[in-house]
Amino acid sequence: MTEPPEAPAATEQPDPGARTELPEGQGPERPSRVSSLVARTVEALPRSVNGRAVLAGVVVSALLVLAIVFGSRLLRDYDSALIPYAVASVFLAFGVAYRYTVWVSAPGARRLFTNGWRSFFSADNFRRAPTALPKMAATYLGFQKFLGARSHARWAAHQLIFWGCVLAALITFPLTWGWFTFTSGTGSGPGYEMRLWGVRILGFDSLSFVGWVMFHGLDLAAVLVIPGAAYFLWRRMKDRGAMTGQRFAYDMVPLLALIIISVTGLLLTFSSIFLHGGGYEFLAILHMVSVVFTLIYIPFGKFFHIVQRPAAVGMQLFKYTSRQGDEVFTCRRCEEPIDTGAYVENLRGTMRDLELGFDRWAEYCPRCKRVLRGNAYLSQVKKGFQ
Repeated sequence: MTEPPEAPAATEQPDPGARTELPEGQGPERPSRVSSLVARTVEALPRSVNGRAVLAGVVVSALLVLAIVFGSRLLRDYDSALIPYAVASVFLAFGVAYRYTVWVSAPGARRLFTNGWRSFFSADNFRRAPTALPKMAATYLGFQKFLGARSHARWAAHQLIFWGCVLAALITFPLTWGWFTFTSGTGSGPGYEMRLWGVRILGFDSLSFVGWVMFHGLDLAAVLVIPGAAYFLWRRMKDRGAMTGQRFAYDMVPLLALIIISVTGLLLTFSSIFLHGGGYEFLAILHMVSVVFTLIYIPFGKFFHIVQRPAAVGMQLFKYTSRQGDEVFTCRRCEEPIDTGAYVENLRGTMRDLELGFDRWAEYCPRCKRVLRGNAYLSQVKKGFQ
């Protein structure tokens, strides 16, 4: 093996023959009316990240309020008992938009977000791999196969929590906003109608299996969530690896919130069926407080990864489609494959945006990076000691 080359200095520029592309913004400009309009719009936005995030939060919250008003037919179908839940969902919309804007403003996340959407809307990618997006959405978002490689138990517990929360969200939010209503179809008897925005979409018998599922959907969601959250809670208290870096507010509180919501929801059903409503008011208030707290907590705690995950799917799509139509980039030192040229250039661009000054390191494989760092230590640091 030949002697490893000297590690590139922080301010060293790429070689003229290196396999690089021009940094963004240095290519030939093509001014147009559309680009000038976009430029003026961008200039009109707040300069600071916090200002843009607040503006995004206000806009999204206002749109949700309008959706609640018009979706409930000017509040005609709205249940006033659900006001706390609706207010919490508006705060949730503000928090998600605020936090997402701040997150996307970071160079790495912005590139991930941009490349993901570019791959999503690319006609060439769709022609080359028409099933790539649904396949990745199913495996990466729905079934989270990447967790199965770590632990089958963790994957099963995460699946229980995921599908339980999805079912609960699909039921809770439309009911909270007054979009879904259930009314008696005949005025007497077991017949019921489910209406969406005032339009009848389904009629069912409340005494049938379909009726039982309709009225106990949240109970089914709770039954899914409790064992999944209990497993992770047990692991947090028993596994030394999990205990080492855990934080109570970040790791334990979300699990406790899920369990409290699920248990109080099941107790409401138990009270109405077996206790003839005994303690129902107290349980309803406790359940409401736990749900409202969790909705407000989502954008600023561990649950925020729910919002981030689709962007990660976009990045996976970008990597997958790049592999289909681009040559694999090899290490400049050992010629071992690293990744596609588009992915390496994306990483280099992120490093340039962060002004790290060593974006050329992206052109080396992990092993060669360690060798070059060791060589630099021997020649620059160890050299001064006898």
